Amino acid sequence: MIEVTAATLAAHPFLRGMPASALDELASFASVVAFPPGRRIFEDGGYADKFWLVQSGHVALDMYVPGEGPVFIDTVGMGEPLGWSSLFPPYRWAFGAVCVSGLETFEFEAAAARERCAADAALGYEFTRRLVPILAKRLQGTRARLITRSPGRVDLC
Repeated sequence: MIEVTAATLAAHPFLRGMPASALDELASFASVVAFPPGRRIFEDGGYADKFWLVQSGHVALDMYVPGEGPVFIDTVGMGEPLGWSSLFPPYRWAFGAVCVSGLETFEFEAAAARERCAADAALGYEFTRRLVPILAKRLQGTRARLITRSPGRVDLC
């Protein structure tokens, strides 16, 4: 098993420039996890207990539409976070995720992250400050795709 250190986390674009003490905290509950192409990481509506920082590869985000099945929403790739639903109640996946290519990630236990962020306001603020612009961008992209998509059409990349 590959050890995750503050130095390895510091190189990830999402965490770049984060204080060393915060990186030490995050490294204490992180691991390196790889997924093969085609692997479904999580399902829309399922219980969310982990989040990931993508090191390489791409994931397609989809959502289940009754009568149509999974509908492509967005992609997540190198340098981006995946699984933000695990950080906020009700801890249910807002989308599903399937690997488009092989994927290498830093994986984090969400409960540990929530506990650490609640106990350390500076860490919680720093993490949230980095996450909110990404969430806003993804939500705007999702909105645009849903408005412009043709009914009955399912695009999985």
